[in-house]
Amino acid sequence: MRKLILVRHSLPEIVPNVTYDKWQLSREGRRRCKLLAKSLADYQPMSISTSTERKAVETAEIIANHLGLSFEQAPNLHENDRTDLGMLNSAEIDNLFKSFFSRTDEYIMGRETADQARSRFISAVEEVVSRKPDGNVAIVAHGTVITLFTSHFSEVDAFTFWKELGIPSVVIFSIADYRLLKVSGQN
Repeated sequence: MRKLILVRHSLPEIVPNVTYDKWQLSREGRRRCKLLAKSLADYQPMSISTSTERKAVETAEIIANHLGLSFEQAPNLHENDRTDLGMLNSAEIDNLFKSFFSRTDEYIMGRETADQARSRFISAVEEVVSRKPDGNVAIVAHGTVITLFTSHFSEVDAFTFWKELGIPSVVIFSIADYRLLKVSGQN
């Protein structure tokens, strides 16, 4: 059975006044990536695609180097665009994400609704998978869109899943029917 391996990027260095899409991996994030790469070897990905966001590209590069694979950047695998939000405290973040995951057809944060982000991400994943007809496919992306994908294809509570998803983490699906097989790296 072919598998889709969705990888949430590793821990970024959070820089105030720099938008999240420009953050790079922290020293701890790079260390975690090396451990992640070792665990991904068990799933034998044949290809690695990544969002174009810097922290995702760096995560993909470390994984690819460890596994002896190349990687490619692919369009529309990015996080929901919320570059206009600025820095929030954890209570504000939790309230915002609860609303985002429960009122999926409303503009809660950023420039797309949860439904729009989910649709975009599912289409992007399907495009990557269609271009990779053999073996297991790894995609490095982001917590929110991976959560939207997972909650669409399985019966998980989106907010709880998002809250528990580690940095980095791995979510495994069967490619044939996007059945959720395993989650590792949860907090």
